[in-house]
Amino acid sequence: MHMTLYRKYRPQDFGEIAGQKEIVKTLKASLRSGKISHAYLFAGPRGLGKTTIARLIAKGVNCLAHEDITDEPCNKCDNCLAINDGTFIDMVEIDAASNRGIDEIRQIKEKINYQPTAGRKKIYIIDEAHMLTKEACNALLKTLEEPPGHVIFILATTEPDKILPTIISRCQRYDFKSVLFGEMKERLQYIAREEHIDLEEDVYDIIYESSGGGMRDAVSILERLMITCYEEKITVDRCEVILGITPTKKMSAFLEKILGKNLREAAKKLEEYWLESLEVEMFFKDFAKYCKNLMAKNELDVEEGLHIIGAIYDGLGKFKYEEDKRLVGYVITDNILNKTPKIEVREKIVEQVVEKLVPVGGSGDGGLQGDVNLSIGEIRTKWNDILNAAKKEKPTYRASLRNAKPWRVDRNVLYVAFSKDDAYSKGLMEQRDYGDPFLQIVRNKIHPGVMIHYTVAESEGAAEKNEERNYGEEIKDYFKNGEILTE
Repeated sequence: MHMTLYRKYRPQDFGEIAGQKEIVKTLKASLRSGKISHAYLFAGPRGLGKTTIARLIAKGVNCLAHEDITDEPCNKCDNCLAINDGTFIDMVEIDAASNRGIDEIRQIKEKINYQPTAGRKKIYIIDEAHMLTKEACNALLKTLEEPPGHVIFILATTEPDKILPTIISRCQRYDFKSVLFGEMKERLQYIAREEHIDLEEDVYDIIYESSGGGMRDAVSILERLMITCYEEKITVDRCEVILGITPTKKMSAFLEKILGKNLREAAKKLEEYWLESLEVEMFFKDFAKYCKNLMAKNELDVEEGLHIIGAIYDGLGKFKYEEDKRLVGYVITDNILNKTPKIEVREKIVEQVVEKLVPVGGSGDGGLQGDVNLSIGEIRTKWNDILNAAKKEKPTYRASLRNAKPWRVDRNVLYVAFSKDDAYSKGLMEQRDYGDPFLQIVRNKIHPGVMIHYTVAESEGAAEKNEERNYGEEIKDYFKNGEILTE
């Protein structure tokens, strides 16, 4: 009888687990020392080994080849073999997605006091624990807090935020992370050797992207490729066709037009792909991933790559309800190549002139300042509103403005400070496609004549000292017509 690759190569000991090194290290130390928790919560995306590690714990505490609990189960004794087959009488697996009511939990509470039949401890594995009803969770609370000494609960979930905090507080929590590419590739290469699968090196990159970092999905994809290309070499071209991924050659050709700043040719290329029944929205999402991978390999300038990715997701987000995605594709292509409308160039030139006329700590030519009289206190009170508006305009502002702070003002110039460790974000905000839209947002919130100068704070202490220096002025601004009285 055929067995799927994922079940066939399911890890049988901790050494075969791909990724999760810190979790494995901690649990092995816990088993080795005999210090086992009465309840665990395994949280993380699907296919990362939560249920597999739960079964390994069950083997570790019930292996008959060892006199006591062990972190190296033998996989040969009756208990280990029964756990591998899912037939171990003292291990109960519950799918909370289909058994989520209070009756199922009551059944557990009724049977929980019975001693183990074949092993040292009874193991209750509750998969998709976030699906339990509120009543079921409340019924489980007391049992989780003080279970009998011969019972271990292991809750697995892909959505820990939906689990009651009172449940979480009674468990030892472990958060599973996506498997790194190198760790996944090593495991897939082992399976490929065992199954005599011949595949090109770059196919591993495609499998990793398609799996989202999940080991189970990666093995399932490998099996799909193996079946389709039976007794044939799995090439990149075949892999892309089978998985429905945009061919790398097409993305490479499109990127060539983008980097060549050739809008007409890029639009023609997009039209060509559409006529070949290529889904435009999926093409751009794949193209964003393609650019991300090139950036990681230092084959694409980081600033250029980030701009392309930002333009793609800005366009897809703004026009997500547009039925003709081909038109959306034209807009995205235009946004990538035409970073800034010509009308905004003049504003940038004026801003640079003002920066020269208004040096730090000095006074410039008042002729350009008009009647603008900015208050650092007022700006700071509105800063969160400014940031929220910026994030709605361009999601990438969330990262580039994370550590930005309004530092001081000099007439109509607002100085926004970044730390020395965040000079990259400062440089990004000084680019037209980032700085100009943000400047417009600040003008809408503060004053149409405000200018922005980005700088690097000399130190945290310097910034704090500068802030303290303006407290008197801020108080005066608060009371509008107030005066500072001195003796």
